[in-house]
Amino acid sequence: MLDFQTINRTIDLPSTLDFDVQFEPTRVANKKYAINGTTGQPFAVVGDTFNCASHKDFFTGVWEQITENLHGSDIEGAEVRFKSGRDGGFGLMDVQFPSVSAKIATDKHETELKQRIIGLHGVDGMAGSNTTLFGSIDTFCTNGQISGEHSTIRRKNSSRFSLTNFINELRNAKNDFYAESERLQVFAQSSLKNVNVQDLLESMIASKDKAKKMHELYQFEADTRGENKFSLLSAFTNYASHSLGNGFELRNTSNREQTEATTMMRREVEVNQWLNDQRFLLAA
Repeated sequence: MLDFQTINRTIDLPSTLDFDVQFEPTRVANKKYAINGTTGQPFAVVGDTFNCASHKDFFTGVWEQITENLHGSDIEGAEVRFKSGRDGGFGLMDVQFPSVSAKIATDKHETELKQRIIGLHGVDGMAGSNTTLFGSIDTFCTNGQISGEHSTIRRKNSSRFSLTNFINELRNAKNDFYAESERLQVFAQSSLKNVNVQDLLESMIASKDKAKKMHELYQFEADTRGENKFSLLSAFTNYASHSLGNGFELRNTSNREQTEATTMMRREVEVNQWLNDQRFLLAA
C-alpha cells in the first residue's frame, strides 16, 4: 500500500500553462488585456473587473485535494496529462487512476475501464472552464467519457479550490465509478440486434450526415464488441476522444492547434448528453 507521505503533491505544468496572468488597460472602456506574464504577450481582452487564479494555482489545488482526500493505494500510478488552447487561455488536466478499474465484458469482447478526473480552467474569461468532471477511460481503445448525472462540479473562477462539495464528490468518486461501471456492464449485455441503430441515431443527432458517420463508427465497434449498447457507447466515446481516423476529423484551420482541446472537451459533454438521452437508454 502506498503511504500518503510518499505521494508527490506537486505537478509540473507545460510551459504553455505555467505563467502568471497580468493585466493592462485597453483603449476601450471597461476592457483590459489579459497578458502572459512570462512572454509578455496578450492573449485575451476581458472585462475590467475580471480576475482569476493562475492555471498553476488551480491545477495544483485540484491535485492537492486529490492527494489529501483519496486513498493512497488508489492514487498509486496516477497519470496526469495536460492540454492547452486559446493561446494559453484554456487548460485541461486529465488524471487517470490505473489502480481503480473495472472490467466490462460483452458476448464477444472484454475491456477494462480506469477512473479519471478532468479539471478545466480558463484565464481568458471564456465559457467552458473552472469545472471538474468525473468519468472513465477505456483501456482497449483509449476512449474517454464523462459519466453520470453528478459529473460536474462548478465554482467561481476567483475562488480557491477547496469547496466542500468538491471534496465530498471527490471522496464519492470511486464508488460512483464502480456504480457507473455496473451500468456500462448492463449496456454490454443489452443487444441492439433488433434495433434500427441508424434510425435511433437520426432521432438523437440533428445532423443526418453526422448520424450516418456515427452509425459507421458503431458498425466498426460492433465488429469487435458485438451488436450491443456498449458498442454504440464506444462509438460515441471514439468520436469524443479521437480527431483522426474515425470520420470525425477536425477541420485543418489556421487556429486548429488552439481550438482542439476545447472542441474535444465539448464532444465529451455532448456524448454525456447522449448517454443520458431516454431514446438511448430505452433502446434494446
